[in-house]
Amino acid sequence: MAVKIKLTRLGKIRNPQYRIAIADARNRRDGRSIEVIGRYHPKEEPSLIEIDSERAQYWLSVGAQPTEPVLKLLKITGDWQKFKGLPGAEGTLEVKEARPSKVIAFEAAVKAAGEAPKTKPKPKLVVEEPAAVDVVTAEVAAADETVAEAVAEEAAAEMVAADEAAVEAIEQAADEAAAEAAEEQA
Repeated sequence: MAVKIKLTRLGKIRNPQYRIAIADARNRRDGRSIEVIGRYHPKEEPSLIEIDSERAQYWLSVGAQPTEPVLKLLKITGDWQKFKGLPGAEGTLEVKEARPSKVIAFEAAVKAAGEAPKTKPKPKLVVEEPAAVDVVTAEVAAADETVAEAVAEEAAAEMVAADEAAVEAIEQAADEAAAEAAEEQA
């Protein structure tokens, strides 16, 4: 029986994936196979080529003939050179870099966040201007007569009564600033 090492096609339209199979030469491409020794996914970057080297060497030694595409794959993996005793048995297969684990990346981020200096921002001084006080009193005067607004008006009245000294100081400072500006213009 003539035995061939050939590709059997799997996958979808425009996304071929192949099995590297040992089959009788008279069987059709995707027909019955004796053994599957690897797989080939040409659309991945770099192409995925997995061949069981031990089984490939066995089948080559008992006389199985590889098809042209399989021969190219065997040369890439270095199995053909090993079988023929040629130099370059390590092959030219490119291996895709392993993606870093999400768990490891998360742990690294947590560690980096834990090492970051913990400083508190300094509180900023808030200075009320007379215009802001006028806006608050205008809003309170325009409010409707409801219970919630009455409470708000009482709170605003208490605040205004308590801060009259502060408002007078701000008004004096504003008058002084206006006087200085008038002197500078003259």
